[in-house]
Amino acid sequence: MPKLGVVLRTMGAGSDPATLAAGARAAEAAGLDDLWVVDHIAIPPDDAEGSDGRYLDPLATLAYLAGQTERIGLGTSVLILPYRPPLPTAKWVATVQELSRGRLRLGVGVGWMKPEFRALGVERSQRGVLADDTLDFLETCFAAEDDVVERNGQRFLFRPHPERPPIFVGGAGEHALARAVRHGGWMPMGADPEKLAAPAETLRRLAADAGRPVPAIAAMGRLPLADPARAKEQLAALAELGVERVVHAARYADADALRAELDGLAPLGPN
Repeated sequence: MPKLGVVLRTMGAGSDPATLAAGARAAEAAGLDDLWVVDHIAIPPDDAEGSDGRYLDPLATLAYLAGQTERIGLGTSVLILPYRPPLPTAKWVATVQELSRGRLRLGVGVGWMKPEFRALGVERSQRGVLADDTLDFLETCFAAEDDVVERNGQRFLFRPHPERPPIFVGGAGEHALARAVRHGGWMPMGADPEKLAAPAETLRRLAADAGRPVPAIAAMGRLPLADPARAKEQLAALAELGVERVVHAARYADADALRAELDGLAPLGPN
């Protein structure tokens, strides 16, 4: 069966420090494999329902949660790469990986929300190019044997230099799947086996064409926790497709409501 994770809410009223810390510790105590946080940076007032426009930075949040937990993995689902310059992103990623003692799982994406790109002054039409530049730069930084990296004609030391976290590329288009093949992981939205079957087959074909291993798959969606038998069937079907991780995403108001979700989720995990 796939490993199980949960989305920890970093938006709205339930994203205060106490609720975040309690939720992360509860997920760890429940035996889950990892917890994940989302990424929004500039929500317009007319699109703030459910969050009131309050979103915590995902990497800063994971650095905080690294100090609140001991074992559980810490993931982004997904970090929007064009929102941030490559070098500061690489520094953040390396820092969280170092401080968490290697627990980071780096889900990444190209983004979609036009107002956020507008607020950042970033051309949305260039998001794929910008994402590829950051991904290639991350690979270069973590692969540097002598810790020396060059950017914009300047050589510098990339330190701290922990092991590169696993990368999971979001999206279902062929460009996204090709990125997943290059970087070793795919993170589709949704956990319906029937809907994932076709892109999973495309992923296998692209990997074979490139002479690369089939990427690890971490699917993010909601499991039917009220029907444990159906949830187990869904997990088994996902495993048949090659899904190694399932990230359960559910809305909850506070840590107690999250614990109720965890009570239904934890028994479904691999023994």
